Amino acid sequence: MTRTKPEAWKPQGIGDLEPRAWEALREHQRSICVTAGAGAGKTEFLAQKAAYLLQTGLCPNPKRILAISFKRDAARTLSERVEKRCGPEQARRLDSFTFDAFTKGFIDRFRRAIPAPFTPPRNYRIHMPTRAQWDHFLQSQKVRNLNATQIERAVTQTRLPFDKDASQAVRRYWETQYSDADNVLLSFAMLNRLVDYLLREHRDIRRALQLTYPFVFLDEFQDTTQAQYELLSTAFDGSSTVFTAVGDDKQRIMEWAGAMPDAFVRFRAQFNAVPFALLSNWRSHEDLVRIQHVIARKIDASAELPQARAVRDVDGDVAAIWEYDAEAQETQGLARWIAGEISGGIPPHEVALLVRMRADQIEQVLAPTFADHGVSLRNVARQVGEIAIQDVLGEGLTEILLPLLRLGAQARDANAWSAAERNLLHLEGIYPDDEDGQQRLQARLQTFVRALRAEMSSATASPTNAKAIAQRVLDFVTSSVLRRAFPAYQREPDFDRVWEGFKQLLAESANGARDWSQVLDRFEGLGQVALMTIHKSKGLEFHTVLFYGLDSETWWSLQPHRVDELNSFFVAFTRARQRAFFTLCRSRGGPVTWVEQILAPAGVHRRSGPK
Repeated sequence: MTRTKPEAWKPQGIGDLEPRAWEALREHQRSICVTAGAGAGKTEFLAQKAAYLLQTGLCPNPKRILAISFKRDAARTLSERVEKRCGPEQARRLDSFTFDAFTKGFIDRFRRAIPAPFTPPRNYRIHMPTRAQWDHFLQSQKVRNLNATQIERAVTQTRLPFDKDASQAVRRYWETQYSDADNVLLSFAMLNRLVDYLLREHRDIRRALQLTYPFVFLDEFQDTTQAQYELLSTAFDGSSTVFTAVGDDKQRIMEWAGAMPDAFVRFRAQFNAVPFALLSNWRSHEDLVRIQHVIARKIDASAELPQARAVRDVDGDVAAIWEYDAEAQETQGLARWIAGEISGGIPPHEVALLVRMRADQIEQVLAPTFADHGVSLRNVARQVGEIAIQDVLGEGLTEILLPLLRLGAQARDANAWSAAERNLLHLEGIYPDDEDGQQRLQARLQTFVRALRAEMSSATASPTNAKAIAQRVLDFVTSSVLRRAFPAYQREPDFDRVWEGFKQLLAESANGARDWSQVLDRFEGLGQVALMTIHKSKGLEFHTVLFYGLDSETWWSLQPHRVDELNSFFVAFTRARQRAFFTLCRSRGGPVTWVEQILAPAGVHRRSGPK
């Protein structure tokens, strides 16, 4: 493929970049640290930088770019964006993973190289311990000087092999997880410690990693934990690998999960990284950006005012605190207002209802009333089998199977055909210059789609038929090909967990559906208002955001000294492109007065909510 000279390269698929983004993009010899606030276009910046490195040959074939994100959908979105900017051939040289997928892939590939007694068996299981399970461990081991939070953090932070300072409780925890050879249970934090140990023990593996990836992208770097930072240091410190770390300290909301308070400071010092700050906000209009900046200045007094790039297209208030006397009034008011906005032309999936926590409980409170008003509420945090709905939608399996199902559901869908063809070319390793291979694949795809379309047109949309058709599509792609293409599916239990969740969600979506197109719309959440926690909303955006519960009972932890909670408030507010409203219910709790005092100068006041 023809290379472009660096000085002649231009942004791909967009008009231009702001001057600071241009500077950060062109820096390829030194590591950089990019502060990018809400709506700054972090994913687009990383996609453009990947395109620049790949298309100019600064990252020459067969070298690759490693991109590490914290969420599946962020990792997938970056991959998709790079493919649009570069084309499939060059985009194949970007490996976009979550931290968990990156470490798990290493374990599955090199587990035998991990020294005993920590060598995981092939049939190990991923385990996500609950607080009750941590408490049970402490009680069973008669450990009285630690609580659940402390032992979890100790396991996460203790490196392998144990030194003389390692606590006995941590040692015993690892022993219990390995005690049953047929049921070894490992958390993602433990996988991190195992990979760190593996790379320290095997210089050849570490060197191969460094030679493969001359460039590493780190998204949402403000949420990096101590263990993750140590792993990155073990893997790349002292090498010529160039990092691009992107994030925003004002959006650090994972401190409860161990996010480092000084990740950017340490990164700049250790890797001599050059700092850049992006100023554009491509998501929100000027009136919202002005309010966001008031909150940002409370978090960081030196925060610069972003340049709003979006256009306001709504009348009336764009932000307010809606006050209700009773929860029944709040529920009715929200349901009626959302129904009216949908009738006015706003797609339901462009409205998000954010909650601090306990999405399942709030769904039970709101869903019946919402349904009475014709509003479908979808709790994306709810589990289908052993996986959350939001995670199913971000899986590689869904990315591959869904376009095929779309082709079976309707006569013409150019976007689904392009996606299906592109996916299969990638899965089967057919390169763009292999015309014969492409023709054979197109013929096979056409034959399958005709048969699938006939089958779906003759079958009513029902849960039973949905599972059968899902199996039909999987049989066409084959599970072996999927498991070979996606490292996260190499172990059968991991693939089965996602596959069962996919089938269950598709079956639920078929219940009472008029046709298969509606089934797939429901599956993707189209026509439904999303209910999710703030943490799950990170990286997403909506036309209108409604935060349920800005009161002293629901958000009791929102205190002036809790910067992480104010960060969460900032994240909730900045998901909105056009409007952001908060509800306060007097029967549930009192107002959070100090937050209202911050917002009042920006014109955000408490008023009676819609009836």
